Amino acid sequence: MSSSEIITAKNLTKIYGNITAVDGISFSIFRGECYGFLGPNGAGKTTTIKMVHCFSPLTSGELVVGGMNVNKDQRKIKEIIGVVPQEENLDPDLSVFKNLTVYARYFNAPRKEAEKRAVELLDFIHLKDRMNSRIKDISGGMKKRLLIARSLMNNPKVLILDEPTTGLDPQARHLIWQRLRLLKKAGMTMILTTHYMEEASQLCDRVAIMDRGKILLEGEPKKLVADEIGTEVIEMRLDDENQDAELLMANLEQFKKFKFTYERVGDTIYIFSNNGRELLHSIVDIKHTHLLHRPATLEDLFLKLTGRGLRE
Repeated sequence: MSSSEIITAKNLTKIYGNITAVDGISFSIFRGECYGFLGPNGAGKTTTIKMVHCFSPLTSGELVVGGMNVNKDQRKIKEIIGVVPQEENLDPDLSVFKNLTVYARYFNAPRKEAEKRAVELLDFIHLKDRMNSRIKDISGGMKKRLLIARSLMNNPKVLILDEPTTGLDPQARHLIWQRLRLLKKAGMTMILTTHYMEEASQLCDRVAIMDRGKILLEGEPKKLVADEIGTEVIEMRLDDENQDAELLMANLEQFKKFKFTYERVGDTIYIFSNNGRELLHSIVDIKHTHLLHRPATLEDLFLKLTGRGLRE
C-alpha cells in the first residue's frame, strides 16, 4: 500500500450461503479522491463498502484501510470513517442538535467540543435554524443532510456515502452535491454508491462499475465513456418497432465509414459515435418519428455494460 493510497483491496470476497455477493475484486482508493461503486441492484456495491467500514467481515482476501487490516483493527478503522447509510436511522426522540451530540459520545468527544462541532456542521449543511426541531418535523432532504453532518462528527478521514440522495428532489440533491464538493476540496476521501449516473459524474474522480459481484470496468468517468462508447449519441425512435427496425438497421450499414456502433432497445436505436454531427446529416432522412443528438453519458456506458433488463 503506497502513501497515496488510503484503501487497498486484493481478491476481496464475500459469500452468503450459496451466494457470492463480492467475487474476488481488487481496487485501490487514493487519499482525497471520490471513488464511486456503480452497478444494478445486487451487484455487490453495498456489501463491498460494508466490509470497508467493518460492518461485515470478509470471507477471504485482503482489505487495508488507513494502513490497518480490517480483520485486526476494526475499532481503530471505525474511528477514522464516517458513514451515511442508505436508510435514515436518526433518533426520532431527539432534536436535530441532540442527534449529533449524542452520536459524538461513541467517539468519547468532550461535551463542549461536541456541541461546538455540531453547531459548525449544522451551519455547514444549512440546518442551523432547525437545530431544535424534532426529526419528525423536518423534510427528507433535511434528514439526508443531517445524516451527512452526523457522519462528520468524528472528523473522519474517509466518508462513505451509500446512495446519499435517493428519493430527494433536484434542489436537495444539488445542495448535497455542493456540500460534498466542498468536503472533497478540503481533502476528504469519499466512497460513493449511487444509482444516479449524473451524481457519479458530478462527484467521482474514478468509478468502478460492478455486476454480479465483479468489477467490469474502472477509471475516470469521462475517459471510460469516450473509450467505450464514444463522445456522442444519436437516438432514433421508430413508428413501429416491429416493422421499421429491420429496415432502419439495414440502412445504417451504408454509413459505416463514420465508425459508429449501435444497439436497438424496443422502439429506439441508439447510435454511438465520435462523429455524431457528420453522421446526423447523413441519416436525417431515414424514416423515424424522433431524432435526438446528445453527448454520450456515464449512463450509456452503464447500460451497455450491465444491460437494460430490469433487476428485481
